[in-house]
Amino acid sequence: MKARHTTFVAALAALAGAEILAPAPSAAQPVDGPVVEWKHSLWGKRRANTEGIEKVAEILKARTNGKFTIKIGYGEVFSKGQENLDGIKIGAFESADMCNFYHPGKTPAWMALSLPFVPISNHYVARDVGDAMLKHPAFLKDLEQWGARPFYFIILPQSEFMGKGKPPKTLEDWKGLRVRAGGGLGDAMRILGAVPSTVPATEVYTAMERGTVDAAAFPHTYAHAAYQIHTVSNWFTNNMNPGISGCATVMSTAAYNKLPPQYQKLLEEVKGPAYQAMIDAYAKADAENLPIFRKRLTEIIYTPEQLKEFEKKAGRPVWDKWVEDNKSKFDAKSVLDTMLAETEKALAKHVKK
Repeated sequence: MKARHTTFVAALAALAGAEILAPAPSAAQPVDGPVVEWKHSLWGKRRANTEGIEKVAEILKARTNGKFTIKIGYGEVFSKGQENLDGIKIGAFESADMCNFYHPGKTPAWMALSLPFVPISNHYVARDVGDAMLKHPAFLKDLEQWGARPFYFIILPQSEFMGKGKPPKTLEDWKGLRVRAGGGLGDAMRILGAVPSTVPATEVYTAMERGTVDAAAFPHTYAHAAYQIHTVSNWFTNNMNPGISGCATVMSTAAYNKLPPQYQKLLEEVKGPAYQAMIDAYAKADAENLPIFRKRLTEIIYTPEQLKEFEKKAGRPVWDKWVEDNKSKFDAKSVLDTMLAETEKALAKHVKK
């Protein structure tokens, strides 16, 4: 098996050319309607995963001649990230980014997307799986209680590990390693014999430098580069696929219902370009970061057989426990089964054997 990111970057142009999801703004017909301004709440600075909402805002403005606009509030100017659903509910803004790990109790079904070792092996697979899961009744119900509805899935890269010391080239090599990995991934790594911890992202560099943590999982490659983890490491995994996150851009149901039909239709049309904008941004980051990583660090590529063992030994037990823990709250088995089926479908479409 080739490295996931190598294959992805090399094939990006061909894939993108084969998947024209919506016409370019300049080639599309203008849409007339009333003047509408939405506020969109998110955290942090502009980055790869926010290129989706940036593209949406760009197309809406262009297609409506400036009548339908989105004011993007970076840096939590409208709300704290953990409270974006609350803000939607009280009508403080019309749309927002939402991530399941910020508030597991608010969106319990969405935590399925953070289960470890689900083989979501590239951004196109993530897009298809996430987009399909947004339609699941349990996901919709999680949002309904906050007066929200899904817009599009926010693609985040698979996490990968970066660390120092002996490279963990086998499953057994993870025994005893102190790893920065929380949630379901932390549970999975514990099964493998590692010692998980939840070091804040901003403190990982120092922890690695001082030797209190041996390895850290971050969305690959841009987050490792952003936190300079590669400068205190000597190895990295590049096809382990240990987990993603369940994030989405969501809309106020009340605000959406107030839009005229042509604006609602336009929102559906801009989803494709939003996805592609995120994928392109990640591909650019990978193209810049991977050569640097490979020059400095040992790259670990696991065999298909090893990846199956990761799933069997460390993934499925966590999946089963998640279903058991949540079966009384919602149809957790249906959520898991749907996600796995959609993953298999997307892999058949986007990954060459």
